Amino acid sequence: MGDVTSRTTSRPLRIGIACHPTFGGSGAVAVDLASALVCRGHEVHLFSYQTPFRLSADSRVHFHQVDVPSYPLFKYPPYAMALASKMAEVAMNEDLHVLHAHYAIPHSIAALLAREMTERAEVKVVTTLHGTDITLVGTEPSYKPATRFAVHRSDHVTAVSVFLAEETRRKVCRTCEIQVIPNFIDTECYRPAENPELRAELGGDEDALLCHASNFRPVKRVQDAIRILAKVNQWRPARLIMVGDGPERPAAEALARELGVADRVLFTGLVPDPLPILQSCDAFLLPSDGESFGLAALEAMACGIPVVGARAGGLPEVVRDDLDGVLEAVGDVEAMGSRLLGILADDAVLERFRKNARARACESFDVRRIVPRYEQVYTT
Repeated sequence: MGDVTSRTTSRPLRIGIACHPTFGGSGAVAVDLASALVCRGHEVHLFSYQTPFRLSADSRVHFHQVDVPSYPLFKYPPYAMALASKMAEVAMNEDLHVLHAHYAIPHSIAALLAREMTERAEVKVVTTLHGTDITLVGTEPSYKPATRFAVHRSDHVTAVSVFLAEETRRKVCRTCEIQVIPNFIDTECYRPAENPELRAELGGDEDALLCHASNFRPVKRVQDAIRILAKVNQWRPARLIMVGDGPERPAAEALARELGVADRVLFTGLVPDPLPILQSCDAFLLPSDGESFGLAALEAMACGIPVVGARAGGLPEVVRDDLDGVLEAVGDVEAMGSRLLGILADDAVLERFRKNARARACESFDVRRIVPRYEQVYTT
């Protein structure tokens, strides 16, 4: 992460952050927030069961790995208890001011329990909701009471989009106060850059280069990305770079063969740093049927790459239709492909979309604009 100082005007805080370590929006945002807070003069302690993929080796964030002992008595290792114990230990030893849980279950419950263990009521618990912790996990009968408890008992609750805040009130807690703080990007790191060698290597020397990046879960509709490529490829040569991995990959590979575009699709698997790939592309495809925010779309936009996606969830709060990209109804790959063709067919139009996408990321979602809002939450 670049220089995100303009040092905080608030007093330096000691903050504990719990997050998932895997590829995904919530973990990425939590680690980037931790790094930004350190740059702004705070002390940050990060908790997870393994080193988060986004945490650099030279980071000044203090990482605490949560080890879960395996005993024959436990059919399932009690991670939430181990996490709460570790958070309580560090909170007491380091005199933490705030425990910030990214994702309600189990992190928020663990933070609340950790505060009780410390017997220090002044330790604030902040919960940030990211999406499936409400729309999927939070509505499971086994977890809904715990999710409701976590949201009710947290000192502050934030959500990454208006859509998610409304879903939380509708499904979990009608009267809860939820502040919307969107996800963010370091626009000094994620920025347009030319890499003709990589573009040629990816097959985009003469062809239009499209990209999709996700965990390949059903909600991402990765097969729709293949269908959009097939639509575009009928009229002009194009290639699609599929970054990531997950349960829908075999079906996507089979569809590419069925539609005769298998030689036009590159499945890269998990890529630790997809930034150079993004910077080399002409458009980013995100046809998901339920993005709570769409961090991958924001990363593309910061690189000056227009987004083609579905008008669903929180994505319309990030991508402005016909300005930064294209939004159509979920599953309408014909419309998505046709409108993308219109953009790719005219260099001036593509350049306008590129500039709009970059400006949108810088003006509304830059890390320097968003992180102070979390600092305000911590201190009120």
